[in-house]
Amino acid sequence: MSLVQSVTNVAVGYSVAVVTQVLIFPVFGLHTTLAQNLKMGAVFTMVSIARSFALRRQFEAIWVRSV
Repeated sequence: MSLVQSVTNVAVGYSVAVVTQVLIFPVFGLHTTLAQNLKMGAVFTMVSIARSFALRRQFEAIWVRSV
């Protein structure tokens, strides 16, 4: 179930990123195609995964040192 949860989290995050871009970018005068939004959403998702992994490893290291 952890894998299902992780995949679901990534899929929802990607969807939220793309929908947010489509809705918010025009407010700031940024006009992008759907393909560009999908690509940017993928980049943001990869950065989010890397950030989450790095933080998880950091907290694991802190926990191991404290035991």
